[in-house]
Amino acid sequence: MTATLPIDVILPDLIDTLRDKGRAVLQAPPGAGKTTRVPLAMLNAGLTRGKILMLEPRRLAARAAADRMAATLSEKIGQTVGYRIRGDAAVGKDTRIEVVTEGILTRMLQDAPDLPGIGAVIFDEFHERSLNADLGLALCLEVAEALRDDLIMLAMSATLDAEPVADVMQAPILTSAGKSFEVTPHWLPKPLPKETRFEVAMSDLILQALHTADGSLLAFLPGEGEIRRTLALIEPRLPDGTTAHPLFGAMDFKAQRAAITPSDKRKVVLATSIAETSLTIPDIRIVVDGGRSRRAQFDASSGMSRLVTERVTRAEATQRMGRAGRVAPGVAYKLWTKGEDGAMAAFPPPEISSGDLAGFALELALWGGTDTLRFVTPPHAGRLAEARSLLQMLGALDAELRITDHGRALARRPLHPRLAHMLVSAGGQAATLAALLAERDPLRNRGTDLALRLRAIDNPNGFPDAHRGAIARIRDEAKRLKRGTKDEPHLTLGEMAALAYPDRIGLRRTGDAPRYVLSGGKGAILPQGDALSGHRLIVATDLDGDPREARIRQAAAFDDTSLGALFGDQIAWKDLCVWSKRDRAVLARRQRTFGALVLEDQHWPDAPDEDIAQAMLDGIRELGLKPSRGARRLMARAALMGADFPDLDEATLIDTLDHWLLPHLTGVRNAADWKAFDILPALQAHLGWDNMQRLDRAVPAHFTTPLGRRIAIDYDEATPGINVRLQEMFGVTTHPMVGQSPLQVTLLSPAQRPIQITSDLPRFWATSYQDVRKDMRGQYPKHPWPEDPTEADPTLRAKPRK
Repeated sequence: MTATLPIDVILPDLIDTLRDKGRAVLQAPPGAGKTTRVPLAMLNAGLTRGKILMLEPRRLAARAAADRMAATLSEKIGQTVGYRIRGDAAVGKDTRIEVVTEGILTRMLQDAPDLPGIGAVIFDEFHERSLNADLGLALCLEVAEALRDDLIMLAMSATLDAEPVADVMQAPILTSAGKSFEVTPHWLPKPLPKETRFEVAMSDLILQALHTADGSLLAFLPGEGEIRRTLALIEPRLPDGTTAHPLFGAMDFKAQRAAITPSDKRKVVLATSIAETSLTIPDIRIVVDGGRSRRAQFDASSGMSRLVTERVTRAEATQRMGRAGRVAPGVAYKLWTKGEDGAMAAFPPPEISSGDLAGFALELALWGGTDTLRFVTPPHAGRLAEARSLLQMLGALDAELRITDHGRALARRPLHPRLAHMLVSAGGQAATLAALLAERDPLRNRGTDLALRLRAIDNPNGFPDAHRGAIARIRDEAKRLKRGTKDEPHLTLGEMAALAYPDRIGLRRTGDAPRYVLSGGKGAILPQGDALSGHRLIVATDLDGDPREARIRQAAAFDDTSLGALFGDQIAWKDLCVWSKRDRAVLARRQRTFGALVLEDQHWPDAPDEDIAQAMLDGIRELGLKPSRGARRLMARAALMGADFPDLDEATLIDTLDHWLLPHLTGVRNAADWKAFDILPALQAHLGWDNMQRLDRAVPAHFTTPLGRRIAIDYDEATPGINVRLQEMFGVTTHPMVGQSPLQVTLLSPAQRPIQITSDLPRFWATSYQDVRKDMRGQYPKHPWPEDPTEADPTLRAKPRK
């Protein structure tokens, strides 16, 4: 080895730990040299006879790391050190260190779980926490416990939150010294105005840094579009002799190498987070950080993961700043203020908590069991269930969530399961569409029709506004995907799209606006005047994610014949009775359906009464219980009984409609029927004879006057009461009671007007009665007003004529 790096100091301890424990977590700041020094140190120490496998999150980093280690050994790549990435490999029979991208490890484990010939697995830059890295670690831990107790495992990172990783690995943590050279940070003096364009602000900061600091410059931007727009702004203003280079993942390797290869000239490299880790770009003394990053998140609009732009975390900003201190002291200019720096999140979220879990769920099913797998961050149970539901819809999992032969075929394709299903089912004819759906839209603001985009891919010269880079990548990917596919019967564009998106087949709603209901149950709308807006059926492959009614961004025309050909076994006639809020009635229909789509709808004339009654329950829940006066009185009486008596409060009755009301609803089909319906008999039947007897004894419905007349007791108020003619209560010397409580008695005049309200009739006779008698005798002289009402006979008659 040549120049000393900070990691060298800790290498002996790391080797001893791996030899003793077989596992470790290594924290080493940017510039420490862990990526190239650690595998070679493990090889030289003879820790294992097997091959050392090192995982890198990006293809460029994998190839660059292998190149540097091979150069350290004064060998060609593919001898002692090799690499393997998707679509490219350089390994030989003597290769002892193999640098691979993370998906390669997953395939190796699935093909041969005991990892024959592999002695150690290094997870480099594990802080990026991709799904494949998390899955690879979990699988390796299970393999080590079940099959390979000799398998050495090491997780390395510059900014790793190490404790959770060490806990799941049951491994010690080792920490290396800091970066080689000091990097001085510079923040903006004040926040950027909101109207400032990002690329303008970045180009100004880059040019400022070039004029105030020495050396080459590395600028971090979120994506290709921002890189190209910033490049166009700075190129005419660069100092003499300075060259500018883009660097992003979708570039071919030759162009990427041009950005990272040493040069005699001062250069500016405009890069995505591809340059954040594991890459040393010679002569970089200046970093300009735009503070933004693309992350993979599950995008409900596309049904797959999409890259979204977010603010970087402190850990990512630290990684980026460290790029300026790899070969000499440097400076880092940040496109945010020092105050904003403190508000940043500490670490980026792991992809397992925000990304699409469909491919992950497929790998778990292919592995054959997940109960014993240990993850640093467990997947969300609900989102994992949604992913498995999609896989069942695609035929990749059976009803018991076991992988099918079709699912195994999908897992072999380096595609999202949706696109893999389409490619496996349709063959090579779907390769271009699969590549298109996985890439950015090459035709922005040109309507939704996928057919137009396929024409642009086939003949880009006919579409001057098409994105050339996207089309080139789509064409290259389509060629790769087509290899090894078999020819299938010709399918239309809509049929191929429907294979990938069986839950996005849209049926046009009635009305003038091009609104659609999708087979998965959601609503969507096409732009007014869109070329597809006249189609009864479409397949929506990209939506804007609006949860109420999503706008369709890409789609393909579809038809009933194609629907029947592809999904005939899922189309069925259904008889149903449903409550219609609009009609305020039960609708009895016979419908031919696919998912949430109603392809045909007919009246069901002989719907059973039981089905209509069941549907009417939904109407009652909407309309409310609407108890009659008698029913309300019964409910109020029941409320005065003890806890062992059936509960008749309205909320409980609504919750148990199917138990007490359903048998009585024959003939009730709409709001008018329900308004005329009296629930009292149903409530009485619900209570039963025994409970009604208990209720009548404890909380009677009526009070019997001394004349034998039954007066309904009013239970609507807080205190039960009766209204009764005063003369009818003559001779009553004990106050009427309900249970242990006195009735509230409203005494009425002969004209049925209230005279007195009392809860103590004997007291009333002894006190207030005389004042009432004095007032009433003049108003009602024909009626008896005895001096002692307790001795008088009750009556409803006037005094006899003399």
